[in-house]
Amino acid sequence: MHKSASGSTLGPGGLDLTQAFFKPIANAAPPSTTKQHTKISVIGVGNVGMAIAQTILTQDLTDELVLVDTNADKLRGEMLDLQHAAAFLPRTKIHSSTDSSVTAGSDLCIVTAGARQIPGESRLNLLQRNLSLFRAIIPPLVRHSPDTTLLIVSNPVDILTYVAWKLSGFPSNRVIGSGTNLDSSRFRFLIADHLDVNAQDVQAYIVGEHGDSSVALWSSISVGGVPVLSFLDKQQIPYEKETLENIHKSVVDSAYEVIRLKGYTSWAIGYSVANLARSILREQRKIHPVSVLAKGFYGIDGEVFLSLPAQLGRGGVLGVTNVHLNLEETQRLVDSAKTILEVQTQLGI
Repeated sequence: MHKSASGSTLGPGGLDLTQAFFKPIANAAPPSTTKQHTKISVIGVGNVGMAIAQTILTQDLTDELVLVDTNADKLRGEMLDLQHAAAFLPRTKIHSSTDSSVTAGSDLCIVTAGARQIPGESRLNLLQRNLSLFRAIIPPLVRHSPDTTLLIVSNPVDILTYVAWKLSGFPSNRVIGSGTNLDSSRFRFLIADHLDVNAQDVQAYIVGEHGDSSVALWSSISVGGVPVLSFLDKQQIPYEKETLENIHKSVVDSAYEVIRLKGYTSWAIGYSVANLARSILREQRKIHPVSVLAKGFYGIDGEVFLSLPAQLGRGGVLGVTNVHLNLEETQRLVDSAKTILEVQTQLGI
């Protein structure tokens, strides 16, 4: 399929209006050869992919946005729908194609495509189908954008980030999973709601698997710079561990509740991924709990991707924060890694 794009031509002859409309000023120099143009490609235009694309546009994160999908009609429809909002958005060129060559030169490739689970299908069979899908997606992206950073959103995100890393041949810092960035946002919201404060003043992380074996780092939670649990202990204010576990359980169950109520999740993950894109492309050097190669951290031996608080910038993962974990949290994190590895080893990749 020929790529569709916004452009500066009109009429059947493709008259270029740029030269006719604008006259260069005297003694002007040619444009700088330094690359200032930013390009993001989103692979998969389902509910999640389009929420990410829409949020990236409204937050003015890129000069060029590319949409790729196998469903040509839906793809073109989504592209046109976004293009028609041009008068209300920052100027961004929007392209779409079923051919991955349109992604060439991308600074960031965001992969949301994935096979949906069939009723009664085993998790392993679903993973095998997603592995086949990624074999068709990842190598062409790498071929067309050898310097890109891959940001994987498809679920199960930790295992598929590992798959993308293996298929791409990229250094581990340039393959990132969206991981528990959204889980941690939900966690901060619930804590803020309990304490009646702004969620932005809450420092709290969910790490490990993006799923049932995730780990809440209660020992390092702070509100306005005050470590919560140690403060409660010093003030001899009693709290029940069951209350803490219920908050974590609410984080794990929250996505299931949204899916039960509206059929899918989209807006929160859209904001979460746009937030990651901003940190990467704008060299924000912010700390995000994202899925990274965890080998060598907290006693984890195998090549497994799971979420740890990581600093992100133009180079992808710039480093992992040395967050103190107590013994229980460390053991839960190691168990989470084992849970992922058990499934991962069955893939044969």
